Amino acid sequence: MAAGMMERVLIIGTGLIGASTGLALRAAGFGGRIDGWDQSLLELRAALEMGAVDGVAGNQWGALELARQADVILLAVPVLAIKDWMKQLSEVTEQGQLITDVGSTKLEITELAAELFGRENQACFLAGHPMAGKESGGALLAEAGLFQGAMWLFTPGPGEPSAMEKEWRSWVSFFGTRTLDMDPRRHDEMCAWVSHLPQMLSTAFAALLEDRFGDAPEIAAIGGRALRETTRLGASPYSMWRDVALTNTEPIAETLLALEQRLAHVRENLRTPELREEFALANQFRVHR
Repeated sequence: MAAGMMERVLIIGTGLIGASTGLALRAAGFGGRIDGWDQSLLELRAALEMGAVDGVAGNQWGALELARQADVILLAVPVLAIKDWMKQLSEVTEQGQLITDVGSTKLEITELAAELFGRENQACFLAGHPMAGKESGGALLAEAGLFQGAMWLFTPGPGEPSAMEKEWRSWVSFFGTRTLDMDPRRHDEMCAWVSHLPQMLSTAFAALLEDRFGDAPEIAAIGGRALRETTRLGASPYSMWRDVALTNTEPIAETLLALEQRLAHVRENLRTPELREEFALANQFRVHR
């Protein structure tokens, strides 16, 4: 195991984020070995062909064997799968290794990490979440510049960071990202508002339009840019968001209730000056951002 020098990386989940991380490492000058595993052979083959990984594990047991040899293991799978892999990796990793993830929710992951990692002779765990992606996933959409200018959030556990954690943080900064450390509960609350709510809103709006108008040609003719932008996230597949909803249920439900109440306020004031005030408040938010 290389002390303080990352030489081998294992990416578990070679879809959009996993494959993009492999490409970003190469673009940033990483000269070590990158291995990959994915439950989809198509994703795995695509990642290999584009150079995001150098080699692949043929099955889950092969991935665990590669994990024994890796300096850093990146879990780029849905949140529930991340938790399952954490349990398996806790049995085959050791001190000096780092396990990190890119999951969209962090509280349940960090709580499990506190149980499994960080003690004597154990690997360290660093919970992470790059705020980057596309409405569609898959290795074929991966790109080295996906994280350029994006925020990569971390929700570290207590104690001093290990040498390998510092090394990984440095590589992430080489991707052109900004980084921010957050409390995991605060992370999930904030992401419910700025990421999960927009997704649920776009999904509900697109589903409503589909119910109401189906494939009516007038929609495409008159919808324009506003319609495309507000329904763009509605193209995201359920498989990308199921685990987010399951592991951040209460914060998301809170945001949806608040939005329902706000929409009711707008509906009730379509013919009053309160509507002007609502527009003024919304304009102010945009000015500040």
